[in-house]
Amino acid sequence: MPAPRFDNSYARLPDGFHAPAPPTPSPSPEIIRLNEPLAATLGLDVDWLRMKAGVDLFSGCKMPESAEPIAMAYAGHQFGGWSPRLGDGRASLIGELVGIDGHRYDLQLKGSGRTRFSRGGDGKAVLGPVMREYIVSEAMTALGVPSTRALAAVTTGEAVLRRHGLEPGAVLTRIAHSHVRVGTFQYLAARGDDAAVQTLADYVIERHFPNVAEQEHRYRVLVESIIQRQADLIAHWMALGFIHGVMNTDNMQVVGETIDYGPCAFMDIFHPQKTFSSIDHHGRYAWRNQPTIAMWNLSRLAETLLALLGKDETDAIAWAESAIGAFGPRFNSQLSDRFRAKLGLLDDQPGHSELIEATFVALTEGQADMTLFFRHLTQVAAGEQETELRDLFADRRIADTWLARWRRQLEADQSDLEERVAKMRQHNPVFIPRNHRIEEAIAAGNRGDYAPFHRLVDVLAKPFDEQPDDADLERPPEPHEVVEQTFCGT
Repeated sequence: MPAPRFDNSYARLPDGFHAPAPPTPSPSPEIIRLNEPLAATLGLDVDWLRMKAGVDLFSGCKMPESAEPIAMAYAGHQFGGWSPRLGDGRASLIGELVGIDGHRYDLQLKGSGRTRFSRGGDGKAVLGPVMREYIVSEAMTALGVPSTRALAAVTTGEAVLRRHGLEPGAVLTRIAHSHVRVGTFQYLAARGDDAAVQTLADYVIERHFPNVAEQEHRYRVLVESIIQRQADLIAHWMALGFIHGVMNTDNMQVVGETIDYGPCAFMDIFHPQKTFSSIDHHGRYAWRNQPTIAMWNLSRLAETLLALLGKDETDAIAWAESAIGAFGPRFNSQLSDRFRAKLGLLDDQPGHSELIEATFVALTEGQADMTLFFRHLTQVAAGEQETELRDLFADRRIADTWLARWRRQLEADQSDLEERVAKMRQHNPVFIPRNHRIEEAIAAGNRGDYAPFHRLVDVLAKPFDEQPDDADLERPPEPHEVVEQTFCGT
């Protein structure tokens, strides 16, 4: 059975971009879950991955001959504060695989031990954050959101010391189109190495944006492409009630995938200023603030590329400001399109924007569960009773007023009922990775019971489907189950 064959383009970049990072072997590794469909996409032999050689790979015990484990260097603004040297402090990029689709994918071990960029920590991961990232990243993929993926989760057989005591150690095998971040450009720019910044930009173009290579102003087109992907990504997050929780520049990937699922969460009760992250004390990364932060991060990216955006700095700054200014209209258009679909509004018509804003107000004032609201609205649009939807609201009069307005808009639009309901079913999931269910799965996993974890991953693989046997996973938390805070995995 063939071992994975890596072809490692990033490792061929100059030494300043990365450092050797051989993983720390795990004493007694065991696979919790292997993502077999993803493995097939990557052209990997599932039988080999389940053998000792595969477990050795996932746990950092032994690498295939073609692997070149490295830790990537990057910097970042963390909650607005500048950190000039971050890098992969607990992750090792093992190599790159060329999938059956011809695309190149990074394979990275998270929690595989200390690297040159470790900042006082042990470089290890514990089971809870590994399970959380597996659950949420795969759920996001099933929901259609560009995301890094989870190929495997393994326990290491060792106990890792954390704030609340010893916890089971684990390693996540993460797959991504790229691990290049805004902070990667910042790291090189902060060193004053314009040639290295250009080398990275050329690498990103060649690997991720090949259609840009022959453009007259290719670095400008690169920035425009990154801006568009980020606008689309953030709009998709928000349409699902997703809050990333830690949108630092080192957690913003340039190809437009969601990366680094630390203190992330999906909203239950809707509120535009909702946060979950235990370290977001001032709401910097609240649900409604995410597009503003994305623009701020993109401004930091443009700063690193100014020398490539124009020979005259004044002209380059003016162009960059204009390009970043295009984020807002793109994001607003994408967000409106997504919420129109969720509400059963098809072609853009007068009154749609006002109804969308009125929906946010009604959900906030009515303290309604966001996912269930749109779930039940889809059922109402299909001719079912309004009772379940009205019962979501703390005051049913808010629901009644909103429903009357929604019906008037549908009447004015004169859209096809069947088409409307079909669109709603495509955009309003039945299942999301609810925080309390994730915590239940983690608690069970810490006891050695992975059945709730597997069940959750399996159900979330089909988030838009009715799954009557698992309907309990739709349920929002009871008051004693509400998760108010989520935490980074470090």
